[in-house]
Amino acid sequence: MSSPHTTPDCPSKSSDSASLPSRSVHTPPFYYQFGIGLLKPLYRMQVWRRSHKRDYYQREVAQRFGKHYPARPIIESATNKNEPHANKGVIWCHAVSLGETNTVAPLLDALLAEGYKIWLTNTTQTGFARGASRFADEIAQGHVSHSYVPVDSPAVIETFLAHVNPVVALFVETELWANILTKLSEHQIPSILVNGRLSASSFKSYQKIGAVSTSMMKNLTLIIAQDNESAKRFRQLGAHSAQIRVAGSLKWVINTPKVTDSAAHIENTHNSIDLLTQKSKLAEALGVAGRPIWVAASTHSDEEQTALSLHQQLLSNSTLADALLIVVPRHPERFDEVAELIQNTALKMARRSNEEAIEAGTQVYLADSMGELMTWYTLADVALVGGSLVDIGGHNPVEPASVATPVIMGRYTQSCQSVVDALSEVGALYQPNNAFYRPATREQVAPNDAGKYEQTTLQNAANITQKPARKASNNEDETTLIYQQLVSWLDNLALAKLAGQAGLYMTTKQQAVLPRQLTMITDIIEKHAGLKTL
Repeated sequence: MSSPHTTPDCPSKSSDSASLPSRSVHTPPFYYQFGIGLLKPLYRMQVWRRSHKRDYYQREVAQRFGKHYPARPIIESATNKNEPHANKGVIWCHAVSLGETNTVAPLLDALLAEGYKIWLTNTTQTGFARGASRFADEIAQGHVSHSYVPVDSPAVIETFLAHVNPVVALFVETELWANILTKLSEHQIPSILVNGRLSASSFKSYQKIGAVSTSMMKNLTLIIAQDNESAKRFRQLGAHSAQIRVAGSLKWVINTPKVTDSAAHIENTHNSIDLLTQKSKLAEALGVAGRPIWVAASTHSDEEQTALSLHQQLLSNSTLADALLIVVPRHPERFDEVAELIQNTALKMARRSNEEAIEAGTQVYLADSMGELMTWYTLADVALVGGSLVDIGGHNPVEPASVATPVIMGRYTQSCQSVVDALSEVGALYQPNNAFYRPATREQVAPNDAGKYEQTTLQNAANITQKPARKASNNEDETTLIYQQLVSWLDNLALAKLAGQAGLYMTTKQQAVLPRQLTMITDIIEKHAGLKTL
């Protein structure tokens, strides 16, 4: 029997969009419209306070309030409409912030390859910066246009839709806006929630505005849920069963942005031996070969302090006295704050933004750069994934797992719990108190094709006796258990490699979720196009 977090191998319903209920427009209640009208000037004031001193303030305001947008993606005339990559129209995709942008990026790559153009919107400045860098080439080529999301005001949305003229609108994971969905329905533009996730806390929030939530659920054309629990909650909010598919999480899909470094280049691969070679080459290029290395990645306030404390304990261990900690803060506006925090310790720091080399005496490397996270995951022997030691919800552990790096996370992983549990079950991720955790074994790494994997590593790891996980009773004990797991992996790199390879194998198996969601989306677009021609 599969565990309850296991990603389904097929949708819970047929992906035939013909089974969807007939479309009608569901208008949100008057109080919502009235409240949005009152909040609109307050929101503009919030944007002014946050951004008016920045060079791009006028651009941000113009895009959020429908005054000016970049040019629409270039739609070339196709000589043969049956060509597989003929232009098929513009897809509007809204991803709130950095995490959602990273999650949906492989899906957008696939849609671009199918011949669609993309209009990407973000809510946060961090998400906007990530979208601009992730799709820089496509934006320059005119295949992708990029802006901030319009405010949920009917007049602004009308302006936006008239400019973009999308064939479908995609919303990533959770964030939905009632007026936007109503306008899409009015214009007969299908709307799809992709990688839909509704946690228990979010569900309770949506229940508090029940009439608004019901209108949004009914205006959606399709909800592609990550798991059965989310699907159930969407139904309880008013979605029809025929609107919902369960397809697994796009968080499993390896986000292929380019694992690069100014000193070295790492090709994306699913081959464990190649990855081990690349890790070695990158370590040599950065002058850290032979040192135990761990990364504290996508960290938030208070998490860096915990990581630094853990590292000081590691350095007091004679076998790990030359260990290196790489710190990658989640938000660039905190880079200087984290640098000051490190400087206030006795640890010797080198800083990426200052182009400081990692020397033999360097104990902490502050990777205060954007777009290089996969490089640090590839380099590291162990990854502590942030947003999990504080109540953020946890960032995506698939990224380190996809480059065969074992993962440690704290207790707050509600944003990606099914993925965390699945990786824990094969020993690729350690989380205190996770009942699914089992140490990695050779069978979990390569049950049918052990020849693909480094046999010396597997044999060495098999000879190490692993202790069963002990449960924590409070925050202090949780940190203690994380420290013990760090020591276990950093002091036994063969064991760490085995765990990393288990994560790589699990990640590779889950890649079918991308074509699954892609097919559901293109089916809706094609059916809608067929109806418009009738």
